[in-house]
Amino acid sequence: MKFVDEVKLYAKAGDGGNGCVAWRREKFIPMGGPAGGDGGDGGSILFVADEGVHSLLDFRYQPELFAKNGEKGRGKNQYGAKGEDVPARVPVGTQVFDEATDELIADLTHHGQSEIICQGGSGGFGNTRFSTSTRQAPEFAKPGLPGEEKRLRLSLKLMADVGLLGFPNAGKSTLLSRMSAAKPKIADYPFTTLIPQLGVVSVPEGHSFIMADIPGLIEGASEGTGLGFRFLKHLERVRILCHLIEPVPAYFAEGEAVENNSEKILLTRYQTIRNELKKFNPELCNVPELVVLSKIDIVNDEEKKSLKKLKSFLKKKQIPILEISAVTGVGIKALTLALWKAITEAKTKASLGSEHGPQS
Repeated sequence: MKFVDEVKLYAKAGDGGNGCVAWRREKFIPMGGPAGGDGGDGGSILFVADEGVHSLLDFRYQPELFAKNGEKGRGKNQYGAKGEDVPARVPVGTQVFDEATDELIADLTHHGQSEIICQGGSGGFGNTRFSTSTRQAPEFAKPGLPGEEKRLRLSLKLMADVGLLGFPNAGKSTLLSRMSAAKPKIADYPFTTLIPQLGVVSVPEGHSFIMADIPGLIEGASEGTGLGFRFLKHLERVRILCHLIEPVPAYFAEGEAVENNSEKILLTRYQTIRNELKKFNPELCNVPELVVLSKIDIVNDEEKKSLKKLKSFLKKKQIPILEISAVTGVGIKALTLALWKAITEAKTKASLGSEHGPQS
């Protein structure tokens, strides 16, 4: 399935039906009076978060949404029928923006959440509504009001607990396939992951968490280099950043191969990714981080010495660091438990923060 996380569309709610001007003309009722019913309300357009939907692809092929108009009022005080609402299903994590003002209209963060985006117009009153003791035969009714119409921009931010990030070829896809049932594309060349991939990771006692593999980042990603910053937004909702570093780089960005100094490259790469996150959204620097040295099975004793500078730097920053091999399984269990512990702590901290938030 093609992954689409940004779309633009036009939405138009239904107009309200017009009120009716009518009179009672029934046998044995000489003083009939007004009998015009109200028009029905127009249908509304609403977006519903559905965990069974994973992409905004449907809106790429159907960029317009229209709700039905309300029916006109009828004689004998009969009201017009209400126009049907249009519930559009979107992935959990979808944000709805007004394209003209860039205002956030709705942020759908949990399954079943529903938000009215375009309100249907109210139906007009029939002439019965305007009958009074001094005006017993009103010859007018009100027209229905027009429904709201908007040009919208939909943006999907994945709802994941852990975000995998790192340079191309760091082993993110292999790790995701090892820890979950996800089947991302894996190859020995850079930028094999072109779109974010999700996987559900099981932990003891029946618990689980969601892990997202974000396409490889390089220097300048926040400015559009490589695959650019398009997918960095998917890290804005994660609770933990899992930063993979390849101890013996197979992929070199422009300028790195000239130095070919692994000890310097590893530390520089770590700082490069952190800088790109900061440029994109400074808040990402506050997300708890765990650094993982991947492909440890192919690192010899001499190459392990080049890790000392990076480990020393991370130790001073009090950033946890683990060593794993997604191929052999070394360190995978420890990583799973470490991530689950960090997620639990982050949830607890968030819960306490909301309980002790500002009082009105």
